[in-house]
Amino acid sequence: MPVQASYLFVIIVWSTTPLGIVWSSESMPPLLSVLLRMSIALVLAGLIVSISNTRVPWHRRSCTLYLYSALGILGGMSFSYLAAQTVPSGVISLIFGLAPILSGLLAQKLLGEAKFTPIKICALLLALCGLYLICSAQIQQLNLAPLGLGYVLLAVCCFSLSGVMIKRVKVAIHPMATTFGALLFVTPMFAFLWWVLDGSFAINSWAAKSIWATVYLGVVGSLLGFLAYFHVLQKLSASTVALSTLITPGFAIALGTWLNNETLTSSLLVGAVVIIFSLALFQFGEHLKLPRVKQAMKE
Repeated sequence: MPVQASYLFVIIVWSTTPLGIVWSSESMPPLLSVLLRMSIALVLAGLIVSISNTRVPWHRRSCTLYLYSALGILGGMSFSYLAAQTVPSGVISLIFGLAPILSGLLAQKLLGEAKFTPIKICALLLALCGLYLICSAQIQQLNLAPLGLGYVLLAVCCFSLSGVMIKRVKVAIHPMATTFGALLFVTPMFAFLWWVLDGSFAINSWAAKSIWATVYLGVVGSLLGFLAYFHVLQKLSASTVALSTLITPGFAIALGTWLNNETLTSSLLVGAVVIIFSLALFQFGEHLKLPRVKQAMKE
């Protein structure tokens, strides 16, 4: 599949995933919901690997890659599902929009990338202002617990750190093999967390919407989504992959408002505009000043 098609698919999946998480955990315990999601994806990935005869290497570097991927999934998904108990899906997607900037900060330390330019520093400060507007609106106007917003921030940190750590592993592996390896590592981790922290399995209380949302997240959000994500992550930089969060918040907010009756406040809209603008400035600000520099050189 062309990397452009995989990138577009990642955007679609990430736009619908926050609402799917909210729905899937409405009548299921959060950790059980994410465990079932990973289990579905693991079984399907195993079948695809077997049928297609995809080689799944198990040498040290490949296992390191699977582990970094699994830890990112474990932290990102666990905190996202916990946050979904109180935080609207659109807000989750918006806060995840900070991933490109956080990935850039981590890449400076872990990948030796160049330090932020003044324009990117301005973008970082704008993003923090947008985050403050969103969080204050959710806490004051909607009376949401700050803990839920903290869970989302932790999920973003796990996601961003995992993406950067994956780029440190110099190994060429088929995206399907990476997906299967990551799922094989992370599913037992989720099973252990569920067994230790919850352990309940009250199937009679599960609503049809939660079941179908879990199936969707297992097949599309996890299996196909991870496959596309690992594909583009191999071909593009970590910060460019995270740029998809510039597009997804708008779709996620619209879906949450339309399908889940989530409240859309003026402060949330302003915060969303500030964050999206800051991300655009972060990614494209350097290019916008290039014509001016060239013009000045000609003069």
